[in-house]
Amino acid sequence: MLISTTAVLALMSLPALAGETVLTVTGTSDPDRQLTFTMQELEALPQVTFDTTTVWTDGVQQFSGPALKTVLDQAGFEGETVKARALNDYVIDIPVSSLQDNAPIIATRIQGAPFPRREKGPLWIVYPFDSAAEFQTEMIYGRSIWQLNRIEIQ
Repeated sequence: MLISTTAVLALMSLPALAGETVLTVTGTSDPDRQLTFTMQELEALPQVTFDTTTVWTDGVQQFSGPALKTVLDQAGFEGETVKARALNDYVIDIPVSSLQDNAPIIATRIQGAPFPRREKGPLWIVYPFDSAAEFQTEMIYGRSIWQLNRIEIQ
C-alpha cells in the first residue's frame, strides 16, 4: 500500500490519539518490564508550567507537563542515566543526578494546547531556559529532545 505525502503530513500534524501510547519507559535494572504512558496518563501526573524562550520557537512560550523526575519516579526504575530517544532515533543522555523537581519537564502542551509531531510534539523535554544561567548551555540545549517517545534508565 502506498501512502501519499499529503496523507503522511496530515498524520504528522495530528496530536496523539486518545489511548495511544506516546511514551515507553524501560530500565536495565529490570529488563523484562516496561511502562507505557498515554497522553492522558502523563497529564494526570502533577504538572509543571513555566514560560520561557527557546532557540527553536519564536518569543516566550508557555510549556506544561510532568517533570521528567516525576515520570521516572512513577516508572520505578533505578539507574544513573536517562537515555531519551525521539521518533527519528535521535538519542541523548541525561544524568539522573541532574534532574530537579521542576526541571526538565516532558512538555505535553505549548500555550495550553497539545502540539503535533510537525511542531516537535507530542512530547518534548524542555528546560526553563530563561530562569537560570545553568539552563542556557549547549549541553542543556542538546538534552531538549523533541518528538520524545522512549526512555531507558541505565
